[in-house]
Amino acid sequence: MQAHVIIDSPIGPLTLVAEEGNLTGLYLDAPDAGARRHQPAADDLGPAADAASEPFAAAAMQLAAYFNGGLTDFSLPLAPVGTPFQREVWACLLQIPYGDTWSYGQLAAKIGNPAAVRAVGLANGRNPIAIVIPCHRVIGADGSLTGYGGGLDRKRYLLGLEAGAGQPTLQGR
Repeated sequence: MQAHVIIDSPIGPLTLVAEEGNLTGLYLDAPDAGARRHQPAADDLGPAADAASEPFAAAAMQLAAYFNGGLTDFSLPLAPVGTPFQREVWACLLQIPYGDTWSYGQLAAKIGNPAAVRAVGLANGRNPIAIVIPCHRVIGADGSLTGYGGGLDRKRYLLGLEAGAGQPTLQGR
């Protein structure tokens, strides 16, 4: 049965969702209703769980280390739910090194389908396990920051953190 916990972070509340010991979701508190279009409704997250149970405790500990600059690779049991193509894109996102960025075109080429840039972008936007599956590391072909479900301020924060820019600040916090 699916369950969830909400933890605090430097970028606001994070909702962790798990089923059968695997992390199935990590959702950022979306800045506006448009950014929430791919997040499940609160009723679909399952009941509140004990934050000390697994995989929630491990996820919270690793996220805290990540935000403190002490963790560059997560090691959590993941089970994102999506189409085979989406899962292929999400698996490829895990190959983007910490502190690096790829364009949507690079991501499409890495999965062996360079013409699928738009489909890759849509799959990236439906990533259910933000931060851990680093969809924030995907940028426009011209190097510009493109849409992010958690808002561009959060994307900028995460990329700054990973670039070693010290402790970045989030506007409005």
